[in-house]
Amino acid sequence: MTDAIRDPIRVGLFVTCLVDLFRPSVGFAAVKLLEDAGCRVVAPSQTCCGQPAYNSGDRGTTKELARQVIAAFDGCDYVVAPSGSCAGMLAKHYPELFADEPEWTAKARAFSAKCYELVSFLVDVLGVSRVSARFDGLVTYHDSCSGLRELGVQRQPRKLLASVEGLELVEMKSPDVCCGFGGTFAVKYGELSDAIVAQKTANIAASGAPTLLAGDLGCLMNMAGKLQREGKKVAARHVAEILAGMTDEPAIGEPKTEARK
Repeated sequence: MTDAIRDPIRVGLFVTCLVDLFRPSVGFAAVKLLEDAGCRVVAPSQTCCGQPAYNSGDRGTTKELARQVIAAFDGCDYVVAPSGSCAGMLAKHYPELFADEPEWTAKARAFSAKCYELVSFLVDVLGVSRVSARFDGLVTYHDSCSGLRELGVQRQPRKLLASVEGLELVEMKSPDVCCGFGGTFAVKYGELSDAIVAQKTANIAASGAPTLLAGDLGCLMNMAGKLQREGKKVAARHVAEILAGMTDEPAIGEPKTEARK
């Protein structure tokens, strides 16, 4: 008697606002990585995770958005986001958000328990240890604050990057120090944010790597913008694009005509 064939894991992709609006290629790369790992990927109609409102103290709007997200991904075995920041919001903050609403507390906890950051999900849940991709050259990696401090994402991207043919990772000084983005922080405290990202771009340039990687698009856009304003020739890419071997799109912030072949 043969074992019953198990249906593929149904993974809901939480695309994130920035990926949807500014870098859809990250979403496509996430789908490829998940499908290559044997998952069935769905991307239901969705909205913001509520993080900007949450960080601004608007709990009412955050709850409204959270209810929509929880409903949209009902029926998924897991919910995965190519962002430590959004994944942290889903996995860590939804339960406390509904702590004063008993009827929603259980729903929020059950939802949050199945939420993961993309690379962490691949390595820690699915047991992926290598990818079939090639990228020739040196790269350096920035550990985004939310992914690192809320979800423990640090070794996982480095583990998979080590399997990319032609790629060599060069660690910058203090890769785990904030880039100064912090979502609404960069808007509220522009001068302080600029000072923080200036130190980060100095460390990036000092690494000698011509390509910067990270797992959060907000951080990447912040660092890429500062690098360009300083005239530093460093390309910024989401780690998912490298791991999926999908690098036809120009680096973040580059014109379409400067796409790398």
